Amino acid sequence: MATARARTSVVVLYNSVGDEGYDELRNVNPDTLGFTPEYDIAVSTVAEEYEAIIDGLRKARYQVRGVNLAEDIKHLERLVRRNPPDVVFNLVEGFHDDADLEPAIAGFLDLYRIPYTGAPPIALANCRRKGLMKQLLLANGVPTPKFLQLWTPKIAVRHGLHYPLIIKPAREDASAGVDERSVVYDRAELLAQLVRVFEEFDPPILVEEFIEGREFHVGIVGNDDPEVLPPLEYDFSEMPEDQPNVISYAAKWDPLAEVFHRVAAHCPADMTKRLEKKVRDVALRAYRVSGCRDYARLDLRVSASNHVYVLEVNPNPDLTEGVSFMHSAEEAGYSFSKMLRTIVELARERAYVPPTP
Repeated sequence: MATARARTSVVVLYNSVGDEGYDELRNVNPDTLGFTPEYDIAVSTVAEEYEAIIDGLRKARYQVRGVNLAEDIKHLERLVRRNPPDVVFNLVEGFHDDADLEPAIAGFLDLYRIPYTGAPPIALANCRRKGLMKQLLLANGVPTPKFLQLWTPKIAVRHGLHYPLIIKPAREDASAGVDERSVVYDRAELLAQLVRVFEEFDPPILVEEFIEGREFHVGIVGNDDPEVLPPLEYDFSEMPEDQPNVISYAAKWDPLAEVFHRVAAHCPADMTKRLEKKVRDVALRAYRVSGCRDYARLDLRVSASNHVYVLEVNPNPDLTEGVSFMHSAEEAGYSFSKMLRTIVELARERAYVPPTP
């Protein structure tokens, strides 16, 4: 009698040590905000998002368990030595409060030949260094806005860039350091903003030409023959007058800020077939140049003259259901569980097979 085949085992790996404060939002009265919120201010906590992924993988018929590193590498050592899974769903974004250590966790898994989802160490490291990634893009013919990378808050009068400019930390994620003052229109604003950003963040700091136009997020899934998901566009038409048309940190993460409720997302984006082809082509080229794997999100801007520019390459992007990457996946016909399964199976293809003696 044949035995039942064991289900693929998946560990959802993350590193979480505290509450980001979203629990407290459930006690906030929306009537006290001073504006009418468009969206629910009681957003999901990080812990709830991890649980949603675990639940989605279980619905996809995997044997799943979550493992929180909790800043202790011994948890990972025990995992790989005692009961290694078939696949690790890698959600680790840093270690010891240092995002530069994100590639080290992927490298650790590589040493033990445990397949894991998403980008390899070199892509994680390169994409975090925004200036370096822009140089790689330009060297391979992928358009990105002109830029300078500064190590001190000093810049020549003739710096070679055209206003408006946007100033942002070169080694931060999730729009950290981007706010209503980040876009500058003259030298006085530029110098003032450089002082502020250098006081808060470590160098280098990126100064790049601000592309006044449309902004798109483009999700890509796959490796040998990647699939470009329907582009998602951000609508800035309801943006408050004192805010530039950018996805700032508050617009992404602060439900108590008005700007959070004034940026809408439309997917699929309304554009001509010609422009969509350009957007998809540029996104796909950036995906390949960056060395991303399994899935990624490309942030792009399109100028008034329909020139397409890559702003950032995001390996292992946020997988919150209904948001950005997953929103696009749903438009492409993927359920939440189906996309998670697709990502796991891409990683599983890299399972180590010992050589035959």
